[in-house]
Amino acid sequence: MDDETTILESEIRGQRMFVGEYRHNLDPKKRLTIPSQWRAQVGEPKGLYVLQDVHHKCLRVVPSRTMEPRLEKMMKVSLTDKNTREFVRAFARRADQVSWDSQGRIRIKDDLLTYADLTNEVVLVGALDSFELWNPNNLNVSGSMDEASFLNRAVSVDL
Repeated sequence: MDDETTILESEIRGQRMFVGEYRHNLDPKKRLTIPSQWRAQVGEPKGLYVLQDVHHKCLRVVPSRTMEPRLEKMMKVSLTDKNTREFVRAFARRADQVSWDSQGRIRIKDDLLTYADLTNEVVLVGALDSFELWNPNNLNVSGSMDEASFLNRAVSVDL
């Protein structure tokens, strides 16, 4: 898919979904343009959390309205459990909170760009309640699924 991908306006439990795929390049200042359709999907507040994905070598971008209830839940548990506090600390160190400028660009911390091997071209992939940022080479290796596997999994989730 290219930058002209149509975004389906869908809501599940009142939450707008990110679907489709876009390709953008980081600019010389390492800023990434978020597609205007996806900026509209973010809603209020207009912030994003950028996180290391726990399963793949990519970044997960989550709207503040989606992430903040998860963070509140984490904070309640973390006050009493040492292991959870250590996880929360490690999680927070590996995350970033960003908002876009008037051109729709975000600046992602260098250590997150390095983690996901993002140096020039970035593939933005919708993941329903969030979206992912991939190096095209990494996406081709670990982020793709053959047609037979796709069909089998679609059946298993009643699609």
